[in-house]
Amino acid sequence: MKALCTCGVLAGPLFVVAFLIQGAVKPGGYEVLRHPVSSLALGPYGWVQTAVFVACGLLTVAFAAALLHLSGVRRKIGAVLVGLWGVGLVGAGLFVTDPVSGYPAGTPALPAAYSTAGALHDLFSVVAFFSLGAATFVLAAGSGRTWAVYSVLSGLAFLGFFFLSGVGFQQDSSLVDTAGLWQRLSLLTGWTWLTMLAWRAKAYMATS
Repeated sequence: MKALCTCGVLAGPLFVVAFLIQGAVKPGGYEVLRHPVSSLALGPYGWVQTAVFVACGLLTVAFAAALLHLSGVRRKIGAVLVGLWGVGLVGAGLFVTDPVSGYPAGTPALPAAYSTAGALHDLFSVVAFFSLGAATFVLAAGSGRTWAVYSVLSGLAFLGFFFLSGVGFQQDSSLVDTAGLWQRLSLLTGWTWLTMLAWRAKAYMATS
């Protein structure tokens, strides 16, 4: 079980480091502040982000399997929600997003019609984000006040940043130029919480 928890420890840093590096070197007019992480799967070397989605999703599912072995209904519900985050990441990787906000260069701000792959990507992404957001609240209680407060604040920030990014990607004039930033703040908040959860679970299993 400790090895599966290690998967949870590794998933977040891998995902964050990958999108930071790719965002810095992505050619073709990609803008970190404006464009979503998912758009890294478009254009040159897009397979890298696809691989990151799938790998981090599978690592998260492995961690969720470890959480299922913890006692208590609340923890098991939380484990399922964490697993859905992982499944959502895998799906988001297997189905490539449609262009948005003018990337790749020459594409419209929003597609005239969503492709099947793009629609499925968005569906998996929404399920993933709301599942992880719910997990922060479900797993807040039962591990001390500090963890509870941190989890609730993380969940509120995670979903709040996600909402702002979604409005921006729909081309709201006040948020479109910073939508990528809000999404990255959401991802950083969520992955940090999940990494902390994995560390705590690993330490708990080592002493139980």
